[in-house]
Amino acid sequence: MKQFDIIVVGGGMVGAATALGLAKQGKRVAMVERIAPQAYSPDQPMDLRVSAISPASVSLLKALKVWDSVLGMRLTPYRRLETWEHPECRIRFNAQDMDLSELGFIVENRVLQLALWQACEAQANLDILCPANIVSMQADDNGHTVTLDSGEVLHGRWLVGADGANSRVRDYAKIGVTAWDYRQHCMLINVKTALPQQDITWQWFTPEGPRSFLPLLGHQGSLVWYDNPARIKQLCAMSPEALKQEVLTHFPKELGDIDVIQAGAFPLTRRHAQSYSSHGVVILGDAAHTINPLAGQGVNLGFKDVDALLDVVADAGVEWISDDVLVAYERKRKPDNLIMQAGMDVFYGGFSNEIAPLKFLRNVGLKLAENSGPIKTQVLKYAMGL
Repeated sequence: MKQFDIIVVGGGMVGAATALGLAKQGKRVAMVERIAPQAYSPDQPMDLRVSAISPASVSLLKALKVWDSVLGMRLTPYRRLETWEHPECRIRFNAQDMDLSELGFIVENRVLQLALWQACEAQANLDILCPANIVSMQADDNGHTVTLDSGEVLHGRWLVGADGANSRVRDYAKIGVTAWDYRQHCMLINVKTALPQQDITWQWFTPEGPRSFLPLLGHQGSLVWYDNPARIKQLCAMSPEALKQEVLTHFPKELGDIDVIQAGAFPLTRRHAQSYSSHGVVILGDAAHTINPLAGQGVNLGFKDVDALLDVVADAGVEWISDDVLVAYERKRKPDNLIMQAGMDVFYGGFSNEIAPLKFLRNVGLKLAENSGPIKTQVLKYAMGL
């Protein structure tokens, strides 16, 4: 049996950041993951899964000394953000108005994961077990025993679940979840754009759901199309040329002409764990909460979880094993995660209908918000973690 201070289950962006951060604090860490990230090559097509990385997330990645690796691969800064329903009633944000060089970066999830893994591999007190599947987990007086399909047996004082929305670690700890289905699916479409490289991300609200654009490198972009499951299924079955015609018909003129490169879809479900820890088990990221991806906040909330956990562990010093430390982590993160979930739901739900008085009020609201000065800036700063 191999002994560790902490076993992290899940080697995605949040899991790898957690394992790396705890190892940098001197803990003996094991990270268990089923699939390693694919190696990077600049000739590879852009991945479908991308994230809008906030300045707060960049700060964490810099503290973990992985941001330079991300910069050495590829990413796209964005400096402007626009949201509207009626074209004349828009709310606009600009990095220049906030004395920032950019509002954030669009980064492929795999690029972030790979940069974190490279740092994990260089950390002497961090063992990566991959490919590895967990056969069983069992609690004892001193922590948790994890048995892998390879026959290896690991023991840790803490067990960290960063294993996604359908977390086995969360189930093992008997942590309940509040969840509901948005009854919508989300389609991601990578496109080649006729327009040159843009520094803007935008969202246009329609009764069927939002349409969004995220800039990628060169003449490329990522489109996000929300709609009912039957409509998304229909779109997924189309040829690239047929899908292009649908995009040009149903996206705003801001997009310009495009060619479809690749596409994929997934259902939208909101989940929130009823607790973030139990008897030496702690959950982070999608294992603790999933959010409507409307504003690209999912991974940023996960990185905030990592930052908070690292802070409370560092503050506890040699007393880090106490359950009080995990309670302090939950106290730091749960209110913020609930606020962000509720805010996205109000925004999403408020625009998902054609009731004339509501439509009028929300467009007036956007117009007022556009001219709200410091309030508008403060709202964006909160979302960015500043």
